[in-house]
Amino acid sequence: MSKKSTITIQVGLDENKVPETIEWTATDSTADRMNKAKAMMVAFWDGADKTALRIDLWTKEMMVDEMADFFYQTFMTMADTYQRATPWGDQANDLRAFATDFYKKFEEKLKSQQEQEQNK
Repeated sequence: MSKKSTITIQVGLDENKVPETIEWTATDSTADRMNKAKAMMVAFWDGADKTALRIDLWTKEMMVDEMADFFYQTFMTMADTYQRATPWGDQANDLRAFATDFYKKFEEKLKSQQEQEQNK
């Protein structure tokens, strides 16, 4: 292995161990400081056990609409990765279609909720 890269993640917790801040940096990044994030999803594949190990965190400031955007974009990038990694572009397209449907349903729920709040 000729080169290694390090990603550092710092999570600031409140007294109840709920994330308040998420910051990260990478040795290959051009940023000269820690980058802030409201949420993160990290997954590792354990080839020996054939299981995914995940770390999903979000801060108190993460709004529901931001979470929907985050999931939509994550689904779409998962589809891109799957298409690059396998010969099954049709399944990548299925995942993209799911992501689009997921987001449309979120928008409908948000609109309905806003209408209910206006009618109170």
